[in-house]
Amino acid sequence: MRQLVVTAFVSLDGVVEAPGGEPGHRSSGWTFQDIEFLPEAYEIKGREQEETTALLLGRTSYEAFAPVWPTMDEFAGYNAMPRYVVSTTLEHDDERWPATVLRSLDDVAALKETEGGPIAVHGSATLARSLTDAGLVDRYHLLVFPLLLGAGKRLWSEADKDKQPLRVLESETYANGIVKVVYDVVR
Repeated sequence: MRQLVVTAFVSLDGVVEAPGGEPGHRSSGWTFQDIEFLPEAYEIKGREQEETTALLLGRTSYEAFAPVWPTMDEFAGYNAMPRYVVSTTLEHDDERWPATVLRSLDDVAALKETEGGPIAVHGSATLARSLTDAGLVDRYHLLVFPLLLGAGKRLWSEADKDKQPLRVLESETYANGIVKVVYDVVR
């Protein structure tokens, strides 16, 4: 069974919306505004690209990444691997960044049953919440920023569900206040 990894930049209060400057959020770009850039805090991002064998995205993130990521040398690994988009409304993939369209969480569960390595979910807050609620996430790679944003899309839903234990695999705090935490979901 393939491992499904949700990777996210998250504020201390759980907001994941607009970390890189995406329009529409009052604190857009919060990952680099007022927080000193320390390369070591982002080491996990390079490691993720080396370990990941496929990307899984929601429609909104896919449509935002497709025109940009193929031209970015720092994403060469992601650009070379298979991509999957979970959407009930996407009519076809973007020829600039081809992907297989999955129509349901059942399709994601079936993908996890195939042979291969880890599948990473980038961005895709709505999808990440749905995957978590469905019990499909195996691991979280989080960079927690020392900010309270107050509003925005959150990594976890407010669904009433049983508690879910997590096991810390890695944690490190950096001089700029960012905390890296890697959790395995305990089943």
